[in-house]
Amino acid sequence: MPSLKKRFNQVEVKSLGTTSLKELGQLMGQLQRQAFRKDYGKIWDLAMVEVSTEAIASLAQYYDQSMGCFTFGNFQLSPMVEEFEKILGRPLGGKKPYLFSGFYPSLTRISKDSPYLGAGIRHRKQVENKVVGIPRKYLEARARILAGKGEWALLIDILALLIFGGVLFPNVDGLVDLATIDAFLAYHDHKESPVVAMLANLYDTFDRRCEKSSTRIVCCTPALYVWLVSHLFCQEVRHDCLLESHRSCTEKGRANWDQLLANREGASVNWFPRWKEGRTGVLISCGGFSNVPLMGTRGCINYNLVLAIRQLGYPMKGAPLEEELVPVISRGFNKTNMETLQKVREAWEVVQKKDKELRGSGPIGGYREWLKAHVQGLDWLPSLKTAKRDEVEAAEEDEQV
Repeated sequence: MPSLKKRFNQVEVKSLGTTSLKELGQLMGQLQRQAFRKDYGKIWDLAMVEVSTEAIASLAQYYDQSMGCFTFGNFQLSPMVEEFEKILGRPLGGKKPYLFSGFYPSLTRISKDSPYLGAGIRHRKQVENKVVGIPRKYLEARARILAGKGEWALLIDILALLIFGGVLFPNVDGLVDLATIDAFLAYHDHKESPVVAMLANLYDTFDRRCEKSSTRIVCCTPALYVWLVSHLFCQEVRHDCLLESHRSCTEKGRANWDQLLANREGASVNWFPRWKEGRTGVLISCGGFSNVPLMGTRGCINYNLVLAIRQLGYPMKGAPLEEELVPVISRGFNKTNMETLQKVREAWEVVQKKDKELRGSGPIGGYREWLKAHVQGLDWLPSLKTAKRDEVEAAEEDEQV
């Protein structure tokens, strides 16, 4: 295989370090694990996913900052709300997603409202790199004490918080920060889904990586890895559960990810896995935004549904309109960003979904021509492709999904 040039010489992917989570999980019996899944979906199973940092680093080379997606040549991929809902096993349904209110709870209030954390939590404040939170070691010790007392319901909540801090919203090593605690309490107390915030942090970290070469990839990499594998590998047995499908995929462990992504064509992408069968409706836009605005623990960003609609089995019927690709980027939660933040919060009160209007088997030629022209303007993409690319006859994609 010829060697490949890289857009970024070195991409550092944050290691999540889930060894302690595995040890705590072993304290639970079958009944406790069932209770955990009932309350928190599949986040425990997600935390146990062994992530290929090579895969994530290779994927980072293809992030198309101008479009807010991954562009591979003749196809594009974007992590979507519906896909991450399925991975976590917690659909939004009619409930609101977690959107930062603008104020983090104090440790005194957290201690009062969350007895499972223990009264001593208000004295456990720790600051690392200007980030305020609670030491993971304290929470892990608290979990072991609860297990020893057989207080399983409280242990389950502590373990879920540790997964929120270490897997769903990773940040500072050894710390569960106030932003994560806020997202966890929103789910625990009001069932506000963390999916939107997780996606916001994911897009944010890749966006920042394009601007600063030293930026680490810090996001929920297990969910991203499961998502990537689900699109790149087709299996004989089609599972309804994404995590089960991921576990049964043996090809991912043998993959040379640089070569795999360099040679992948749209015709070989798994566009319509089994879990998407029977789904009706897809999130098209929110409020006055023509795309999907996201708010995470670091600010706001968006993805463009018009570029990703094919991933849910709908046809690409033409070139996207310019107004459908307007970026939404607002970093941090300072006073200058307040107007954008409020617009995003209000937008999620008016969610638009479509289904029948998107169906059909129309030609995708207009999109192909648009993508071909767009790719020509990406000076970094040609260097990622193999030197022997022109020796391989690329399979033509079908005109229909």
